[in-house]
Amino acid sequence: MSTSHADAVTFSDLSRNPRAVAERAARLGRVRVTHRDAPDFYLTAADREEERERTLATASRLFLALIKHDPTARALVIAMPEVFPWVRHLSSDELRAFTLELVEALSDAAELDVDATTQEVIAGWRATARIKADPAQYAEARKPTSGDFGPVQVTA
Repeated sequence: MSTSHADAVTFSDLSRNPRAVAERAARLGRVRVTHRDAPDFYLTAADREEERERTLATASRLFLALIKHDPTARALVIAMPEVFPWVRHLSSDELRAFTLELVEALSDAAELDVDATTQEVIAGWRATARIKADPAQYAEARKPTSGDFGPVQVTA
């Protein structure tokens, strides 16, 4: 669900009038609380969040059942290019591996409340597709290396 600016309140609004903000969240399902000096967050009705959790669990279990009955995950693999157009740069084996890894990450999100893994799986496979999309970069990346290349600068 996307939240428009009309569905947002400031942290100051929440502090000054928590009852009105809570009523708005109950009416809308959730409101985004913006904060100048910190990340935004959502104020969500508990029943709505529980419903979202049940929906994710159901979808996850459905995908796992599909893979259990079709180890090649053919139906899911066929659908992947519609969801992730960049998978065209992956080999068939890589596409199946991505599909299985994604379904497992979705299961972890649904059953274990481990949400970050799903986006990490997608980002990792997208990076693989990105490098494979450029033949020169891919050829360069496949060259053998040796030695120590020194410290790595990590940026956020």
